[in-house]
Amino acid sequence: MAEKTTRRKPFEGKISEEAREHFHAARAEMRESIKGFLPPEFVEHRRAARKEMLLAWRSMIDSALKHMEEKE
Repeated sequence: MAEKTTRRKPFEGKISEEAREHFHAARAEMRESIKGFLPPEFVEHRRAARKEMLLAWRSMIDSALKHMEEKE
């Protein structure tokens, strides 16, 4: 069911692959350094909130699909 999709690379061909790798590594390091400032409870709560939002979207999509099927 889950097919692996290729990720779009903005500015591909305009920025060297080496520079892109450095940007990616810098972004990962920034994320980790910011996590150090935040209490673990915040990170856990943020993750739970994200999951709830995704579940809410899933529910809305399921409802819309059910509504479409009922009209057919």
